[in-house]
Amino acid sequence: MDAPRYCLGVIGGSGIAGLGSTEVIREHTAGTPYGPPSGPIVHMRSDRRADILFLARHGPGHQIPPSAINARANICALKTLGATHVVSVSAVGSLRGSIEPGHLVAVNQIIDRTVRRASTFFDEPGVVAHVGFADPVCPSLRTALIAAVHAGAPDAVLHSQGTIVVIEGPRFSTRAESEQYRAMGADVIGMNAMPEAALCREAELPYALLALSTDYDCWHRGEGAVNAAMVAAVMEKNAGKAVRTILALAEWLPDPAQSPAHHCLDSAVMTSPEIITPESARRITWLRPFAHYRDGQ
Repeated sequence: MDAPRYCLGVIGGSGIAGLGSTEVIREHTAGTPYGPPSGPIVHMRSDRRADILFLARHGPGHQIPPSAINARANICALKTLGATHVVSVSAVGSLRGSIEPGHLVAVNQIIDRTVRRASTFFDEPGVVAHVGFADPVCPSLRTALIAAVHAGAPDAVLHSQGTIVVIEGPRFSTRAESEQYRAMGADVIGMNAMPEAALCREAELPYALLALSTDYDCWHRGEGAVNAAMVAAVMEKNAGKAVRTILALAEWLPDPAQSPAHHCLDSAVMTSPEIITPESARRITWLRPFAHYRDGQ
């Protein structure tokens, strides 16, 4: 029996505008119930086990600031186009001396400090759901991501775990904030992993995050405080490692049924099925448990 063909959704961050010479089948520009995604989603196919759907998080030419990213539209679009897994690539600042600029981190935990972002698909009255999120990163997909780094970018220095604190932005931290996040136990700091990770869980998509360290934020007194030019310069050097990792990951994506995201809505929806109406489910019919409402049933 042939192995199942999966589809890897890739959300590229600063400095990751594409995946090199991988064959492009088409670009998708369709909207979603939440509005348009950040930009065209590029469908790529190769001789690997998985197709790839690539989306530039900040839009073409990096136009969209972190708080204005329509993460709900991005995740909805990837899911409806066939993504079975999602991997996010993101520039981060290091909060630990051992994580040097240029290093990669396979993040396993998240501290959310965002305040302005739409962070759930269940924000309207009519359907209430509470997904489990103790382990925000899919363990099996993260294990595969680690193996892909070793295979695709063996020259990279990889930290196999780490906690990211996600801030609202767009400004960088004060020194006091940076020290506070270190005291909280965060290892890296960024502006993009949330609400992506939470929305992937609600969409029942395995999610993993490859963080690319670009700087020491501003806590490290022996280094200059972070600025945008510094981030861009290090990302330019690191982009190739990230691309090679993603292409290697497409070779051995794990079974989605192994993920805590698999069918997680079955135990998350609190609303009695008999009182859910087509109108109350109108924006979430693309989610598996609500698909039958598309026809008004």
